Amino acid sequence: MKILPLILCCILINSLLPTQSTHRNPPPPTSSIIFTTLGRSSYAFDLFTLPTRHRTPPSPSSELRLTDGASVNFNGHFASPSPALLSLSRQPSPIQQPFSTPAAAEAAELHHVYVSERNGSCNIYYDAIAFDSHPPESSSRSRSAMEIAPRVQLPLIHGHDGLSLKDRPTVVGDKLVYVSTHEKSAEPRTSWAAVYSTDLKTGSTRRLTPIGIADFSPAVSPSGFLTAVASYGENGWNGEVEELSTDIYVFLTKDGSERVKIVEHGGWPSWVDDSTLFFHRKSEEDGWISVYKAILPNSGPISTDLVTVTRITPPGIHAFTPATSPGNTDFIAVATRRPTSSYRHIELFDLVNNEFTELTRFVSPQTHHLNPFLSPDSGRVGYHRCRGQSNSGDPHLLLESLHSPRPDVSLFRIDGSYPVFSPAGDRIAYVEMPGVYVVNRDGSNRRQVYPGMAFTTEWDPVRPGIVYTAAGPTFAPVSSEVDIISINVDNPNADNNVKKLTTNGINNAFPSLSPDGKWIVFRSGLSGQKNLYIMDAEKGEAGDGGLRKLTEGQWTDTMCKWSPDGEWIAFSSDRHNPGSGSFAIYLIHPNGTGLRKLIQSGYGGRCNHPYFSPDSKSIVFTTDYAGISAEPISNPHHYQPYGDIFTIKLDGSELTRWTQNSYEDGTPAWGPMYMEPSDVKWPNYGPGCSFEDCYFLDEIPTSGGREKNLKTSGRPRC
Repeated sequence: MKILPLILCCILINSLLPTQSTHRNPPPPTSSIIFTTLGRSSYAFDLFTLPTRHRTPPSPSSELRLTDGASVNFNGHFASPSPALLSLSRQPSPIQQPFSTPAAAEAAELHHVYVSERNGSCNIYYDAIAFDSHPPESSSRSRSAMEIAPRVQLPLIHGHDGLSLKDRPTVVGDKLVYVSTHEKSAEPRTSWAAVYSTDLKTGSTRRLTPIGIADFSPAVSPSGFLTAVASYGENGWNGEVEELSTDIYVFLTKDGSERVKIVEHGGWPSWVDDSTLFFHRKSEEDGWISVYKAILPNSGPISTDLVTVTRITPPGIHAFTPATSPGNTDFIAVATRRPTSSYRHIELFDLVNNEFTELTRFVSPQTHHLNPFLSPDSGRVGYHRCRGQSNSGDPHLLLESLHSPRPDVSLFRIDGSYPVFSPAGDRIAYVEMPGVYVVNRDGSNRRQVYPGMAFTTEWDPVRPGIVYTAAGPTFAPVSSEVDIISINVDNPNADNNVKKLTTNGINNAFPSLSPDGKWIVFRSGLSGQKNLYIMDAEKGEAGDGGLRKLTEGQWTDTMCKWSPDGEWIAFSSDRHNPGSGSFAIYLIHPNGTGLRKLIQSGYGGRCNHPYFSPDSKSIVFTTDYAGISAEPISNPHHYQPYGDIFTIKLDGSELTRWTQNSYEDGTPAWGPMYMEPSDVKWPNYGPGCSFEDCYFLDEIPTSGGREKNLKTSGRPRC
């Protein structure tokens, strides 16, 4: 066997990147943007595999780690060796070298493609590994393919300068079929996710999804003739963030033509043959998420009326993200959440005897396992999970450098919420809920400066070492006790470093200072509605001027930010549709004049957490302007899996998307200086592995509604 040569990588990369540099004379570096992604810094995902044919329950020694512990690796697919990946090679593959183990003659090979977020972007990789198919049974730990033999590890696609999401890859012959977000939608609050096919020999790429439509979770039939997707079709996304009410469509893989809906309400399709596929959906009768089977007519037209749909997995267990293999009528692989477990596990479901067989619970019982995939011969099941503290790999990162759409502004994901740079740019304040922390931008000298529950942070632009925050519960009713406090983070007397600035206690939050340090704008529920107020930055509410109301109305004005030049205050508001949950970004002068709407994400959308650029000419914010990019159930928990970071100029021009993923990105801040685009590691902090599963999987359906699973009511860790 031979590997994909370097020349093929160059062909693929060059075919999808712009032919000319977007910036012939790049502007000088100016600043940096930081933001948070819920849970993402703790994923540490790798791909693993277990054999499906066990006489006894599997043990840790049965498990093989397929990926190398670098960054986050997920959503794999076993593939037969593609002629395109083999015929262009002129060198022997390193995996053809003799094994150093006694079981060399028993070596086996696995070919797979997967998604990786290494090097600050999302790419699809091809890997071929050899391994000892008969490991010592006495071993008490999972094996890594890296321990057994060299590997092939090559990126297949680089799109849109490495910014776009790539997801759900499948290799069929010489074609790679996958999801990408590199083409923007023409309408706000619509997903950029579409299915593409790239020829691995020539690098030419064809869009299979119609313009104006978003497709998720593609699956190619065994013959390669048909592709099935989950899609809202022309209806579009309606804001759902749990199990989606998408439908299943099929079309010709070669060009996307003859597209037809075959199933009402379904997601994550998986073919067993060219007329049979499995999918998941939430039962309208009992509320359990289950796997269903759809049988298409062998000939003639196809429609939802002519497709036979049968429920496969029984109520009582959430079963989802099904995986099949060609011609396998014996079993499917699924992810499950049992009422008795806090963790997502991979199980096999016997299609003949209608019973589950647990797999991963015997190997890593207190770990979430996601999105199974089966080998073509059905002999192995793959999945991704956290590699855990005991495995080698990337250390936990304070700042993860990501590809930026602008060469003069670097982009970082931070392990913390509500981050903000100090005026000099040398320190970062952030919250962990509870607790306010300050850390040097190189990751050193991390200190807790306030132990209580707090949210938002703001540095004083004039008085060194003063940080402001809102002390109290988040997402609380308008009358909840939340107050603005200042913290002297450089005061060695920790008992005397906090000053309370508001005294009314009526949901005062999101403090932002004027550039001269004299005034604070913040939101308050003092009037019974959340509106904006201004007070003295040092004396607070008790100052001579007391509180000055900046906005007033029967709506919510919140998340305010004062521009560095002092001319504008930006804020989020639902004043265009009070109480709807839809927020747009508005601008107003500090004297109350000049109110105008800057950006709205369609009807019902959200634009939140505005933050000015250092030159006051642009705003960075988080929004659902690009909809969702994947089925939320395929990821860990995200309250708002549609959140992406965007920027816009104050005149409404140059709307730019900065993050493209299926996570919840939020609370951005624009720093005063440029940080070199390289990761910053936490000192003495091992590989992180702590996140929650989808919250809606914690709920047990009952005849009267839904009840919280008491066994999962805490914060499961994995």
